[in-house]
Amino acid sequence: MAVPEGSPVYKPGFDPGSVCKAPPTGGSYGTPVAEGAGFKYDEATLHELVKEWTDLAKEYTDDRFDAELIAVAQPPGLEYASGDNAEITRQSGRALMEALDQRVAYCENMAAKYVAALGKYASEDERAASAVNQQPKGIL
Repeated sequence: MAVPEGSPVYKPGFDPGSVCKAPPTGGSYGTPVAEGAGFKYDEATLHELVKEWTDLAKEYTDDRFDAELIAVAQPPGLEYASGDNAEITRQSGRALMEALDQRVAYCENMAAKYVAALGKYASEDERAASAVNQQPKGIL
């Protein structure tokens, strides 16, 4: 498979082959910054990214509640094999809960980063508005 030319650009939207059945959002973002490493996003894209990461964190949180059921599984019978099988199942459930907790924390952290970036947009907008308002009024 050939590697496409140019910089990779994230294109949000619906992927019917994906396990995530998000609605189509369209658009593309992630324009490389010419001055150095990183990407720049417009304000609408930042809002979309916050929503995507928050929604993903919620999905993991919902899955974690289901994982708790696995972590407290009881054996179907009182014989040796059932007891050991239930213990292994509970260990798997606890491992799954831990993995989901890590994923929730990661998603929430990513959403917080984009919220912080939105705050920078707001601060810059306020600074620009203040600079414009300090200009003399009327025609020069």
